[in-house]
Amino acid sequence: MIFVRVGVHSKPEVLLQLMLREWQMERPKLLLTVQGGSENFPLPLKVKQAFSKGLITAALSTGAWILTDGISTGGSMGYVGEAVKTFGGHNLRKRNTVGITPWGVIDNNMDLIGRDVFRPYQPLGNPLSKRARLNGFHSHFLLVDDGTLGKHGCQQGLRRKLEKHIHLQKIHPRLKQGVPVVCVVVEGGPSLVSTVLDYVSNAPPVPVFVFEGSGGAADLIAFLHKQTSIDRPLDADIKEDFLVRIGNVFRVESAEASHLCSVLLQCMDHRESVSKNPIWECTKASPAEQLSMALAWDRADIAQKDVLVYGQHWKVGSLEQAMLDALVMDRVSFVKLLIDNGMTMSRFLTVDRLEELYNTTDSFLRHLVEDAKQTSLPIGYRLSLIDMGLVIEYLIGGAYRSTYTRKHFRAVYNSRLDKVATTLSFFEQDVSPGSSGEIPSSPGLGDALLSVPFNLNDLFVWAILHQRQQMALFLCQHGEEVLARAAVAFKLYRSMAHEARQSSMDDHISERFKTHSLEFGQLAVDLLDCAFRQNEQMAMKLLTSEMEAWSHFTCLQMAVSSCHRPFVSHSCTQTLLTDLWTGPLNMRKNSFVKVNIVNIGSRDAERGLSSHGRCFDHVSETVSYTTLLCLSGITRVYDFYAAPVVKFWFHTIFYLAFLMLFSYVVLVEMQDVPSVQEWLVIAYILSTAVEKTREVLMSEPRQLSQKLKIWFSEYWNISDIIAILFFLTGLTLRWHANPYRTAGRIIYCLDIIFWFVRVLDLLAVNQHAGPYLTMITKMTSNMFFIVVMMAIVLLSFGVSRKAILSPDEEPSWSLARDVVFQPYWMIYGEVYASEIDPCDDGVPCPPASFLAPFLQAVYLFFQYIIMVNILIAFFNNIYFDMASTSNKLWKYNRYRYIMTYQERPWLPPPLILLSHLTSGVRAIYRKFIGDADQEERGSGLKLWLGHEDRKRLHEFEEKCVQAYFHEKSEGLHGSQINRIRATAERAEEMCTMVGEVSEKVIFIQDSLLDLDCQLGQLQDLSALAVDTLTLLSASDSLQQEEARLVQCRLITASRHTLPHSWTLPHKSEAGWDELQVRQVVPRSWGSSPPSLLEGCTRECDVGAKGSRGGRQGHSGDGEEGVQQVLAVDIS
Repeated sequence: MIFVRVGVHSKPEVLLQLMLREWQMERPKLLLTVQGGSENFPLPLKVKQAFSKGLITAALSTGAWILTDGISTGGSMGYVGEAVKTFGGHNLRKRNTVGITPWGVIDNNMDLIGRDVFRPYQPLGNPLSKRARLNGFHSHFLLVDDGTLGKHGCQQGLRRKLEKHIHLQKIHPRLKQGVPVVCVVVEGGPSLVSTVLDYVSNAPPVPVFVFEGSGGAADLIAFLHKQTSIDRPLDADIKEDFLVRIGNVFRVESAEASHLCSVLLQCMDHRESVSKNPIWECTKASPAEQLSMALAWDRADIAQKDVLVYGQHWKVGSLEQAMLDALVMDRVSFVKLLIDNGMTMSRFLTVDRLEELYNTTDSFLRHLVEDAKQTSLPIGYRLSLIDMGLVIEYLIGGAYRSTYTRKHFRAVYNSRLDKVATTLSFFEQDVSPGSSGEIPSSPGLGDALLSVPFNLNDLFVWAILHQRQQMALFLCQHGEEVLARAAVAFKLYRSMAHEARQSSMDDHISERFKTHSLEFGQLAVDLLDCAFRQNEQMAMKLLTSEMEAWSHFTCLQMAVSSCHRPFVSHSCTQTLLTDLWTGPLNMRKNSFVKVNIVNIGSRDAERGLSSHGRCFDHVSETVSYTTLLCLSGITRVYDFYAAPVVKFWFHTIFYLAFLMLFSYVVLVEMQDVPSVQEWLVIAYILSTAVEKTREVLMSEPRQLSQKLKIWFSEYWNISDIIAILFFLTGLTLRWHANPYRTAGRIIYCLDIIFWFVRVLDLLAVNQHAGPYLTMITKMTSNMFFIVVMMAIVLLSFGVSRKAILSPDEEPSWSLARDVVFQPYWMIYGEVYASEIDPCDDGVPCPPASFLAPFLQAVYLFFQYIIMVNILIAFFNNIYFDMASTSNKLWKYNRYRYIMTYQERPWLPPPLILLSHLTSGVRAIYRKFIGDADQEERGSGLKLWLGHEDRKRLHEFEEKCVQAYFHEKSEGLHGSQINRIRATAERAEEMCTMVGEVSEKVIFIQDSLLDLDCQLGQLQDLSALAVDTLTLLSASDSLQQEEARLVQCRLITASRHTLPHSWTLPHKSEAGWDELQVRQVVPRSWGSSPPSLLEGCTRECDVGAKGSRGGRQGHSGDGEEGVQQVLAVDIS
């Protein structure tokens, strides 16, 4: 833990700066100040768990700071420490739990004195010490020193000032909302009541969250909050009971209780700031402020539950601003929530908002703009959408044209700038930098903006360029053309990784881009696989349908341009390429897609009918059967020769014939006039040059420089243009006399090498030979640096050897030849043995000639043993690396071969000139009838769909996306780690439930014991009542009997006078029985159980019956016996 000793009058801004800059604490997004009892108090298990988990969850999920007194002896502070320990995680520094503690109450505070030092501190205090110990589960401490010892409360003033200063800070740099402060009340004594009143009565008031059930002041405030309302004061009878409760809780006199009651009632005057609800609901704010707070906390669940509810009133532009803030702050869950609540990108996205998004801080994006514009950007330069269009084109490359760089968008954008400037000149006082969306309220500007619609694709590209991977993944899943977005993201990230490597940036930047690229690449492959499993034809449509939003590219074109080999080598793509390669020759599989592809120039391709089939149906109604047969035969012939596989073999046969003729021309003597064979070779090469020119002019880019750049990016095109230029040079020289004719012939001899090498490209079509050619290309391109090192060793030995052996050599070309070629041939075994020792022939030896054999030995060892073996090992490594992926590489390269022959005329050179003439006439005719774009759009593997078919295709893609992510989520939830986590959560819930049940069982047992005691008391009271009634009844009966006996005695005495002995008192049998009963019957006390009383009653009954049976000379009934028993009891 980190601490600092500060004065009681320290400035809060200095303390906050210390905490943010020196302690590197994150800026608070919520401040939870915990106030409670300073003495230990017990909390029920359920209340304790709810407090601990709720406090730490609220703090961690919102990025909150927790302020406490920071001592272990305080009950509430101890519970905060236990909560941090249990639920706060392992990193103590990131918990942001700050203790503001009086210096004078800390035990052993002298051990903490020092400056920038580490001090050991024992959080377990001495039980005999009266001072407090710091709670070790706090991350930071502010130790407030006011010069006193053992005095609590001196830190409260500084704490309140710090809380107010933090409240003035912004919750986020983009948001105007201040940091909300919430006071959490747990238990507490009488002083806490005044503290709560201070919080709720300040301006602005601080919301107070009362944790009900913790006891003390918290429960009193909660009780009073329930019993009162704004229009309902506290009832008199409840107030009297409340005063008694205050006295019992705080153990104070009635006067002090009355004072505390008045303070509590004053708190209820600000009852809107007092809450028992969750902490979120304590922050009384407007809906916009609540949304801002939830956005800063990244709590979309709170916004969905409590803010974005039905019937909520929002100001104009509030949700749009929230969406803009969520995008800039990278709050994916909020973007999803706002989109689900009806936010549409076409309404939200404007030029100003897009530019504001692009101008958020990102140095790498500015670097990309500089590379795309080939210039340095000045400080403070504001990026425009046109700049972003250049960056997108720069990264994707090829024939891609961004929407932001097209003429229409540039015109609208420039007119918008002019109209904004005009509007600003009139309404400058009403416009702020963040409210530029209000300017288009003018009619002209609004029309200009409406002509430039934006959608999720624009936002998706922004997320890619700003490296917001999670945001990009979310945006990729929504809307249409999900597969296309994944392919575009793969290409953009791949290019950004290449730019990062070329710019010598940090390695982890390019690795991060590469990881993001692979993630989107895998997403594209998985989506294609899911679509292919559901419907093969619709999956092929997804590959070949033109995407107007992505420069009229197809998904397959985008994957090929980004070298996405797994995508191109997928079964769906290969099935499509196989059908395209064979054309209409094989109609057993995928005939629907095949006919569409072969007749790709047709506007009704999506209907599954070829243009020839439609012509056949139309003509069949008007011509005879014979004519139909002729047309059908012509159509079949055309379909046969239009198949790429037929074109390939046709061109290959003619090319082999051309090589044979060219070989004949260079091998025989060249005449003054070209022979027939040479004329055929000239015609072939010139027609090939015309075909290459057509390929350049008919390529997709509109600018000639871009066309040439893309065309020269292919190696074989460079080889072809060199071979053609060489041949034309030789052809020009052969028309002149010698020695020019000889030079022309030599150029012919060198030029034929290029044409023979061109045969390797024909072999690449084969599945077995193609991977080997790829390996050779890889080896040749990667061995450059090893060859350079070998050349350095070769020249160092060759120059020194020749200089030693031939010190008197004259300048000549043979000298340079010997320097290079002799050491070079030594690599292959020609060691020039006769020149190893030049002194063997008796010729005078050159000075230091003995060094030549030694240098040659060292050279051969280093060059032949080391460098050559390194080169072989390098080739071997490349071979094994390429062998594992050779099949995918061949499948990827197969696209280029097939598309080359798909777009090439079916007649080979030199007959290809006829095809060129036919194509030129067709183009002129279409331009004349106003359909010139069809030929341009008819190039490539593209499928144009109508509105309904495109809608069906998008619905199919949406179903595939939903199915894929559903499977992915099920797999994620079904993983073993998640199962363990879910089991642990359930076990924790069960433990909590078992604890609650245990508490309830203990409570029920205690209640049963209390009830049993109360029942026993009631039984005792009932027994006493019965005894009392019995005694009272017996007393009345005896009095009546005695009165009767006295009367009878008086009458007898008057008639008979008895002797003196008879008048003496004596015990009769009845008297003896009476005494006997009195001795047998015990006294019935209040504590006697009912069973004992029942036993005594039975004995009494038995004794009464015996006395009655023993009385001789008297006859009495049962009533007299009962009266005798009762008389005994009374006596």
